[in-house]
Amino acid sequence: MKYLIMCEGANEKKIIELLLENGRLRVEDDDLLGRIVYHARQIGMSPMVMGQLRIYGGDVEIWRIGDKQTDQLRIPPEFRKQIKKVTKYCTLPELEILLVLSEKKFREYEKRKSQKRPKAFAKENIAFHGRKYKGDTDFYEAYYGRDIDKLVAAIREYKQRNHSHKNEEHYLSEILKD
Repeated sequence: MKYLIMCEGANEKKIIELLLENGRLRVEDDDLLGRIVYHARQIGMSPMVMGQLRIYGGDVEIWRIGDKQTDQLRIPPEFRKQIKKVTKYCTLPELEILLVLSEKKFREYEKRKSQKRPKAFAKENIAFHGRKYKGDTDFYEAYYGRDIDKLVAAIREYKQRNHSHKNEEHYLSEILKD
């Protein structure tokens, strides 16, 4: 069995790659289809994913990583027998909530969440080494790259604080090693 990790955005992909590189996920790169994490929302829209599924040919479990995944994963007919399970791992309402938690600004955000989404709040209130957050992937690399424990702590705290996931939406903390 291989795992196919599909991330909705580049920032989600970077977070998962950081966790993987630092041995903090329940899986290792050898367990992954093609040994990488994919930036893909749909199988049929990614020639790389389809190619790797064809090459591998064995059973696959898909982990979809994103903010809010309202779109259904469409599995092309040729892969329906191969894909054994699909699980969604979410950071509602947006990935930037992890930065808010890491910066210990959750209470401040809570006071303004009816007016601002986490991304807007992060852009206004979060900086690292004199650089303001602008929604870019490089920021996540710089911010969490040398302190993976900070990322893991934010992921775990997010689960403790958030109680609005639907049954089919899981927490990133569930794919972390204990």
